[in-house]
Amino acid sequence: MKDEKVLVLDFGGQYNQLIARRVRECNVYCEVHPYNMSIEKIKEFNPKGIIFTGGPNSVFEEDSPHINPEVFKLGYPILGICYGCQTIGHALGGSVTHAPKSEYGKTAIEVTKTNSLLFDGVSANTNVWMSHTDYVSKAPQGFEITAKSKTCPIAAMEDTKNKIYGVQYHPEVMHTDEGMKMISNFVLKVCGCHGLWKMDDFVKTTVEELRKKIGNGKVLCALSGGVDSSVAAVLLSKAVGKQLTCVFVDHGLLRKNEGDEVESVFGPNGNYELNFVRVNAQERFYKKLEGVTEPERKRKIIGEEFIRVFEDEAKKIGKVDFLAQGTIYPDVIESGLGKSATIKSHHNVGGLPDVVDFKEIVEPLRLLFKDEVRKVGLELGIPDYLVYRQPFPGPGLGIRIIGAVTAEKVKIVQEADAIYREEIANAGIKGIGQYFAALTNMQSVGVMGDGRTYDYAIALRAVMTSDFMTADWARIPYDVLDKVSRRIVNEVKGVNRVLYDCTSKPPATIEFE
Repeated sequence: MKDEKVLVLDFGGQYNQLIARRVRECNVYCEVHPYNMSIEKIKEFNPKGIIFTGGPNSVFEEDSPHINPEVFKLGYPILGICYGCQTIGHALGGSVTHAPKSEYGKTAIEVTKTNSLLFDGVSANTNVWMSHTDYVSKAPQGFEITAKSKTCPIAAMEDTKNKIYGVQYHPEVMHTDEGMKMISNFVLKVCGCHGLWKMDDFVKTTVEELRKKIGNGKVLCALSGGVDSSVAAVLLSKAVGKQLTCVFVDHGLLRKNEGDEVESVFGPNGNYELNFVRVNAQERFYKKLEGVTEPERKRKIIGEEFIRVFEDEAKKIGKVDFLAQGTIYPDVIESGLGKSATIKSHHNVGGLPDVVDFKEIVEPLRLLFKDEVRKVGLELGIPDYLVYRQPFPGPGLGIRIIGAVTAEKVKIVQEADAIYREEIANAGIKGIGQYFAALTNMQSVGVMGDGRTYDYAIALRAVMTSDFMTADWARIPYDVLDKVSRRIVNEVKGVNRVLYDCTSKPPATIEFE
């Protein structure tokens, strides 16, 4: 399954995991490792090709990441993206200079070498996503210039003899019109991969591996009800049955009825053989969050209190041999493979309580992306509403409530969000990457009946995205928004105004805090 592999070397770019996703969409296995991975380890990995990611640095800075020149002598095909392209130019004797005019956003390029394997089937004039201040101003010896833009003389270059390619733009993001075609060309045509890696046998292989690894040991799993922890729990259940105990902490920041839904699937009346413990800790969390308004502090309080609650339950269970997590590959990458900028602080990698007595961590989904996890979930027979549940952050509604969190505010946003989701479903709208209601900290004057009100404004968010790294706001029909707005104002006490967020990512994030 993993005989053909592509290696992504991370130079600190925020799109590193997206590059790996695109490679896997070609049905070729791929892993991300730090840019300074040793030559011995690279040889041991034995990739069919290597991709250098982008990064925030300049090749001229003393502490910038630089590739070991020995990599170029290994004979593997190489594709450098953005900073990765610049580091190729710098390392192989070309010139990298500070651009007279920076390029950010969608940019038209002209493909000047139409018979390039990288641009096979790509339009001669196409739009790409640029994000750079420096660029390669002189290609190294043996390289041809294969594309250019109005302000970037070397938008792409290649050395076909040594199979080394560089592009100044980001083909991995959806804003590059034919980017997937370019990546596919590199993986399948330049590297010679056949695209045979499939997910079909993942469940069988993983269950067998878990059964062998765990043996007669006891496993403790933190179950959130999200797709990642749910799939991990079911895989473990199939492998070791009642040797698994799942602890579900209801922190009072879930969506409406979510706690009961999770219990109905995994609890005593559910379909899976496991020990299920539900902890209703709503008041405990509300007390800890009282008066806290700063987003990052809220995240940390929720995360730390979750660990404390989990510890308390773990002590009741006693000694366990393995601690299970629903860690997926983006969590692993964003938690620090190289020098990637920290975007989120609530991933569960490395966030386990030291007090719990266990000998090893089990992460059955560690090398899968979200869409791959969903495929596994369907194969395992997990209900569709859990498999395709809207992405939900670890801190829950705590970061969809701007300002201090109270039980009253949680109730408001739960009810508004439930109405929003119900009407989206009633309208038959498909394809929205994520949508939810958030409670702003803004109160304004309204008129209801014969009286004036001074209540909160609800903000509705909906985005179109395939990767969650970039996103565009969804064009929901006005009549649907009208119905949602009227229902929320009429049915949710404490709300007199509804707003719709039409900001893309970037510059905004998908979540509000």
